[in-house]
Amino acid sequence: MTRLAISGIGVVAPGAIGLQAFRALLDEGRSASTPIDRFDTAGLRTHDAALVRDFKPRDFINPMKMRRMNMLSRLGVAAAKLALDDAGLDPGRNTGVAMGTAFGPVQTSVEYMQEYVEKGAALAPPQLFAESVANAPGSHIAIESDFRGFNVTITQRESSALAAAMYASSQIVKGSVDAALTGGVEEVTEMTFSVLDRLGALSPEIARPFDARRDGMVMGEGSAVLLLQARASKAYAFFSGFGMARDTTASISDWGDDHGAIAAAMRAAIDDAEIALGDVDAIYAGANGSVRGDAVEARAIESLFGERIPPVVATKGVFGEYAAGGALQLVAAVLAVHEQKLHASAGFENGDFRFTPTRERRESALRHVLVNSVSAGGGIVCAVISREAS
Repeated sequence: MTRLAISGIGVVAPGAIGLQAFRALLDEGRSASTPIDRFDTAGLRTHDAALVRDFKPRDFINPMKMRRMNMLSRLGVAAAKLALDDAGLDPGRNTGVAMGTAFGPVQTSVEYMQEYVEKGAALAPPQLFAESVANAPGSHIAIESDFRGFNVTITQRESSALAAAMYASSQIVKGSVDAALTGGVEEVTEMTFSVLDRLGALSPEIARPFDARRDGMVMGEGSAVLLLQARASKAYAFFSGFGMARDTTASISDWGDDHGAIAAAMRAAIDDAEIALGDVDAIYAGANGSVRGDAVEARAIESLFGERIPPVVATKGVFGEYAAGGALQLVAAVLAVHEQKLHASAGFENGDFRFTPTRERRESALRHVLVNSVSAGGGIVCAVISREAS
């Protein structure tokens, strides 16, 4: 694959607004999960989530425009503006937008239906309906900057953000656009959280990726956006390969056990990057503390790399899971390559597999980093992030 420059990064994350604060959060290697105070969790098994605090949308969005946006859109637009500011350039109108979200604006949909039931269709606020669709954040991002390229939103659970990055990259390589903004956005809402809690997907304590005592994920929110370009005067790192597969043994709400499908996606990304298996210097895993998801990814890593498993980093114990978590995982991998250091895997204590994820931040020579995203439901997307343009 033609290598694409990652020239700008914008982050609105749990415990970190902006790239510098996010760097500090990663360096600390601690969980950003906090007790939920925006809705009542009485009667639920889980009471914590990785929530965005101290976010002031007015710092990024004109107040008149902000009135037309729900919180999900505000998070996405703010991260996009931060990415453009970080790049220090206007990529031009021929720029596409590809965003991922696992659940979209659930809270807005709930509010609209409440208004609809109470007041009837004629009096239900139309602005709520317009914001109730998953592609609202991506649309606002394009409108704010007058981008005229493609505008796509992908909903593939945990893999949404990386799937969006793959789509955006393919369009730049084809020459459809000159540049693209891509990333993920998610919001912790009462309905989504309570459903995940009742499904047993959430840990009542903390996420422990790859740990023997793991008992579920932490739900996270926020947004992260990357600016991609075919050519750029500066770049943090480069997308050099992608791979996709599907685990047909997975149910609609859980992971399957076909580790061969994940291994095939990892191999496809490595082949697309035109590197050898031994050139992979680290793996930023999709592990989130789920019992089945972590196990099937671990077996895939063990089967593909054999006795020479590179360092494995599991960052979702820091900022949680879903589209924001997937996008933040991607940013962490990009920063690892750019800064030549591996991050700590928060939440890990006791091993359960042949490899042990990183326990602390450390300097490391990184040429190529593999990023995995494995979804409940069977979707698998992998990418290679490289240090050099060729």
